[in-house]
This record gives sequence, C-alpha cells and structure tokens, in this order.
Amino acid sequence: MSDQAMVVSPGAVSLDDLARVLDGAAVQLDPAFWPRVEAAADLVARAATADAAVYGINTGFGKLASSRIPLEQTAALQRNLIVSHCCGVGPPMPEPVLRLMMALKIISLGRGASGVRRAVIEQLQAMLARGICPRVPQRGSVGASGDLAPLAHMTAVMIGEGQAMRGGAVISGRAALDAAGLAPLTLGPKEGLALINGTQFSTAYAISGLLRAHRLACAGLVTGALSADAAMASTTPYRPEIQLLRGHAGQIAAGATLTALLQGSAIRDSHLDGDARVQDPYCLRCQPQVAGAAFDLLTQAARTLIIEANAVTDNPLVLVDSGEIVSGGNFHAEPVAFAADQIALAIAELGAISERRIATLVDPALNFGLPPFLASAPGLHSGFMSAEVTAAALHAENKQRAAPCSTDSTPTSANQEDHVSMAAHAARRLSEMADNLAGILGIELLVAAQGVGLRAPHATSPALAAVIDALRARVPALAGDRYMALDIAEATALVASGALPAAAVAVLRHDPFPTLP
Repeated sequence: MSDQAMVVSPGAVSLDDLARVLDGAAVQLDPAFWPRVEAAADLVARAATADAAVYGINTGFGKLASSRIPLEQTAALQRNLIVSHCCGVGPPMPEPVLRLMMALKIISLGRGASGVRRAVIEQLQAMLARGICPRVPQRGSVGASGDLAPLAHMTAVMIGEGQAMRGGAVISGRAALDAAGLAPLTLGPKEGLALINGTQFSTAYAISGLLRAHRLACAGLVTGALSADAAMASTTPYRPEIQLLRGHAGQIAAGATLTALLQGSAIRDSHLDGDARVQDPYCLRCQPQVAGAAFDLLTQAARTLIIEANAVTDNPLVLVDSGEIVSGGNFHAEPVAFAADQIALAIAELGAISERRIATLVDPALNFGLPPFLASAPGLHSGFMSAEVTAAALHAENKQRAAPCSTDSTPTSANQEDHVSMAAHAARRLSEMADNLAGILGIELLVAAQGVGLRAPHATSPALAAVIDALRARVPALAGDRYMALDIAEATALVASGALPAAAVAVLRHDPFPTLP
C-alpha cells in the first residue's frame, strides 16, 4: 500500500478529497470502519447458510431472484454475475475518472452496510495504490440497478478476469494483477452484487464534470471582465447594491468578482464622461445574473454529489445494528442524473453568454469603435471572423447536449427495472461539454485581449493585465492573419488549466472567485 494514500472516512469525504483522487491520490479506508465492515460480512456469511431465501446471497438476480442457489455454488454465482455483466462498449474510461470510481466504491463499501469482507476493499485499495487500471468501456449503463456494466468490468480485474490498461496497451486482468504482485480475489456471497450495484461510475463522471465546470465558470468571469473592458462597457451593473437587492448568492459573488477584476482600469476611467450609450447588451450587463445562476446550480449539484459520494448504493443492504438484510433501491441514480443535468445547463449557458460577448466584440456595430473582427486591415485581413464562427459551433453543440437525460427512461431486464435514471450518459456527456466550453472561453480570451490592446494608450486593470501577460507568454497579439488553430489551442489549454483566475489572484492578493461547498 502506498505511504501517500489518503485516509478516507465514509460519510465525511469532501469534494476536495475527491479532487485529490482525480489528481492521482490513492485512498485507504479509515481503520475505525473495519469492525463494522467485518460485522456486516459475518451477517452475510450466516445468511448464506440459512434456510431463508435472501436476495443476492442465495438467490439469482433481478428477474431471476426466485431461483435458489445452493451454498456450494455461491462463489460460481458471484463470478458468473460479474462476467455476464461485462457488456460495456466504446472507448475506455479516462484514468482519472476510473480511479475516482474505484475510490468511490471503497468509500461506499467502507460504510459497512454492503456485507463484503475486508479483503474485497483491500483488493481495491491495492489496485489503486499500484496503478492497476481496469479497462472499463464508457457505454452500457442506464443508471439502475446501478452502473452494472462499468462496475462489472472493474470487478472482473479484481478476480483475475477481464482486461486492464498498462502503458497504453490492453492486457488481461490476470496479467495486470501478476505485474502488481496481487492475487485474484475469489468472491464470497453477495460480494459480486455489492461491487456492481451502485452509482459510482455515474458519480465519478458527474464529480469530474462538476469540478471542470466550476473551474471554467471562474475562467468565464475573467474572460467576461476582459470583454467588458474591451467593449468599454459600464461597470455600474456589477455594483453590489444591485446584486444584494435580488439576493441570490451566486449573483452576489459573481458581481463582486467582476468588480474586483476591473478595479483600477484606465479604460473604464476613460469613458466615464461623454459616453452616449445608455445601456450595454445583456451579454455584458447581465453577467452577474447569468454566471451567478450557473454558480448556484453548480453549488446545488455539488451538495447532491458529495452526499452521493459518501452513500451506500448497492442492494440488498446489511443493517448491522438490527441484524437485518433488507432490499431497497439505493442503486437508482436519479439524484446523480438530476445533478448532471443541472451541470449541463450551467455549462451550456456559460458558453452561450461567452459566445455573445465574442460576437459583440467582432461586430463594428456593437464594439464601440474597434475595427471589424478586430482585424489590423479589415478586408485584407479577416481577423477573428472565423474564430467567432467556431465559438458559435461549439455553443450549438452544447445547446444540443444540454437537453435533460433524466427524463428519458428506457425499461430493461424484462420490466423488472422499469424506470431508470440514465445518469451514466447524463454525467459522461459533461466531459465533452466542458471541452467545448473551454474552447469558447479560449476564443473569448483571444478576442477580448486583442480588443483591450486596441484601446491603448488606455490600459486595463492590473489584475486583467496579468491575465493578458499569461496569454501573451504563449500567444502573441494578432498583427495580421495567421494560422489560428494553434492560437485557439493554446488559449483553450490556458483556460482549462485554471491559469486565468490564478494570474488575477496573484495581483489582487486575495481570491474573489466563488467556491463550491
């Protein structure tokens, strides 16, 4: 076991802890939870030898629950469950999200209500610590009864079957265990069911999407402030009195962030008097309202996902205090599906308003004296004409992907599972949506920085000047038409990295950006 493993206490794991797992941390169950894990496992062992039928322990599964399984066949039952459910298709999960899924399963099993032996959790811990990456196809779950197919692919490697990834190559699960010095696990009663019942695939993707969306929402406040200065927009709409009169926490925080970012702008001071415009377009004026609403959605989704990350979501559940084993429906991922849909809405709207700011800055009818498309010689040069079209294309994709997934139930398993959440692809789509939003904000960064430069000799605020310096270290100002795809890629990477808020904070010497719970 890695000496660097993070100790997790199920029920108290934070979003920051989960972010550390995405960054590569291994996890180890708090030893205080082992007695409850072992007590639950003892209850399952006794139930497996009893005469009474107990679902998933001495019976078949789903529609086949009426079939009784003799004690001597329980190991075969669990093994058969795993391999028969390895039905995923498509490309494999990215390693950070896969590791988070494995960590979430450790946390869930560690609550001591699933009835697995200590050895099951220790196998997962060892795989994480030693870098074993099961090859888990991304498609095949409908989010009830749990993320069966993805979790089955993970579990298959634990028992020496299935496939794993090593150095970019696909190897057998047994070879992966051998290379790490681990032995295949033989599953006992209920253990296979405990491993594949649950929402950990959907939750891992949703948490990854949430963290990316929040990082991009903060970057969007930076690019939005730059656009406001490039357009010589009024900062009056960002005043705290306006936000407080409405009362939404996200709006108040977003307005305060925009005010801090624009503090000390000579561009702003240059048009305080004599500006004939009465009001700016909504994409500039209503930034606190739109970005703030997005932050509020992300906050609500975060609260749901933190609860889910600490939850027991398999079936049946082992109630150690009463000595009962009871069937329920915690595997239904509706909370995760709703949270993922909320995150998708926030991502889509942040891209929508950013795309409108880009369009405003390249339009000579709206950009308050800047050249068409910010070109150095309009006509001879096209400037950012086509970059704005790319932003529109990315925004259109995200609009299409933002349609709710949680309302699209498709019954499965001979109508035993007749209402499902669709949480898996609700959460999985967030990755591509975040990629698109990063691209839109990267284009806005390029356009807004160019516009601010064209306002010389008037300078932007010190905080935004530092942001432009970070961009110019990688992308020079546009002096004439050039191959722009590389510029967009560099700006997009800068946005995705979190470097824009960091550059501003270094100058401000305090962090004005909204945070998650």
